[in-house]
Amino acid sequence: MLTEDLVAAMRDRHRDAASGLPYTHVSGHRIDGAETTAAGAVISPVVDPATGDHWGSVPEADAAAIDAAVAAARAARPQWAARTPSERAHLLRRMADAVERRADVLSVTNTLENGSPVSETAGAAANAASILRVVASLAGHLEQEDVRAFPDGRNETVVAHDPIGVCALIAPWNFPINLVVIKLAPALLAGCTVVIKPAGPTPLSVRFLLEAADEAGIPAGVINIVTGDGVAGEMLVRHPGIDKVAFTGSTPVGRRIAAACGELLRPVTLELGGKSTALVLPDADLDAMSSVLLRSCMRNTGQTCYISTRLVTTAERYDELVDMVTATVAAAPVGDPLDPSTVFGPVASFAQRDRVRGFIRAGVAEGARATLGGDVAEPLPGGAFVAPTVFADVTPGMTIAREEIFGPVITILRADDVDGAVDIANDTAFGLGGIVFGGDEDAAFRIARRIDTGSVGVNMFASNHYAPFGGRHDSGLGVEYGIEGLMAYLTPQSVHRRMR
Repeated sequence: MLTEDLVAAMRDRHRDAASGLPYTHVSGHRIDGAETTAAGAVISPVVDPATGDHWGSVPEADAAAIDAAVAAARAARPQWAARTPSERAHLLRRMADAVERRADVLSVTNTLENGSPVSETAGAAANAASILRVVASLAGHLEQEDVRAFPDGRNETVVAHDPIGVCALIAPWNFPINLVVIKLAPALLAGCTVVIKPAGPTPLSVRFLLEAADEAGIPAGVINIVTGDGVAGEMLVRHPGIDKVAFTGSTPVGRRIAAACGELLRPVTLELGGKSTALVLPDADLDAMSSVLLRSCMRNTGQTCYISTRLVTTAERYDELVDMVTATVAAAPVGDPLDPSTVFGPVASFAQRDRVRGFIRAGVAEGARATLGGDVAEPLPGGAFVAPTVFADVTPGMTIAREEIFGPVITILRADDVDGAVDIANDTAFGLGGIVFGGDEDAAFRIARRIDTGSVGVNMFASNHYAPFGGRHDSGLGVEYGIEGLMAYLTPQSVHRRMR
């Protein structure tokens, strides 16, 4: 739980920064257990999008920093890989406990980096700890001998799985803790060592994960961090000492990483963008839907890859749905992300604010009707705020119906019938999430199975840490979570021998 003293201390940082005093939080790269910044390194500020204050700074990684981080990971790899999966799992559980002990400061730091309301970030530590524990519980799968008989019945094959090696983990800015941990936990359990590159706007909260790893007893060099922009990311992806890449972020960047990994024949997991649909069936309970709407369709000020920002229903429920969505969004408070009552904070940066407002202007120009928000002034001065916006009378060809906006904007489309609604849901380049709302859950389940997407919920959406999560089409390659996500960090070896 957040404490008043912690929030007050962070606000004091804002006052210091606004007064022109030096940054109050300066961090270097974390390589082989030590923090380091090379002399003459380019230093980038960390900006609070709620105020525009510069409250921290980090260095931009150059080739030397990337080399050092990869070298540290390679040096630590043999001893880490030599531990049994159960031994590594024990350390993951200890790390989970240590992460939970840092919940308050992790939450506030995350909020100051990207503007996510503390109502969202307050759960980051618990979610990260859950991922670590679930992954740790899979250790037994790695310790079971896998023996397969030949078809002739006279010989057999032992299938072993080895750590894939040194992994580059590149995380986005919207969930900077959990989208690192869903890569870090399986990599560590598999026996891999890692170099993490957090997104440029969110380089500081991830440091608390390393503190937790240190407290848990994970050796120096197993986890390393370098900070920087896309240039640093590309150097890391292409480094000859990297054996696998895992990336979450935009589809355009994901394509460039995929091209580089294809050229290098390097395994890659990509969790990319989405434009998911909530299909509202004629028998849907809209009162029940309203209770999960913000979490399922506008989570984290609309900056969540899998949320269903397109709502589709048939004519008989359309006006009722528009009214419910408009009223629900209008009732959600916009404000200081450090206020626990805030639902919509700023978007993550001023550049993102301008991008989202550009989409809103495109929606108005193309004939969509804003029932809330629209091309209006920011609801609060000084920060990267965007007015929460609901668009009705949206058609499938409009820009706002096809592009990932990544802001507090929701669109509502009309279909002729349920089959037409399924067609609209599948008329997208993406395939990440989705929801079907309906009173008859068996019927809704059957409709959900017709949606061409990696994950879909019935009357809700949530991630199950035991089940695979990943995208189809332009939403990515491979999966995270579950045994399937763990296997992405292992490489098989078949050893053939005479039948015993």
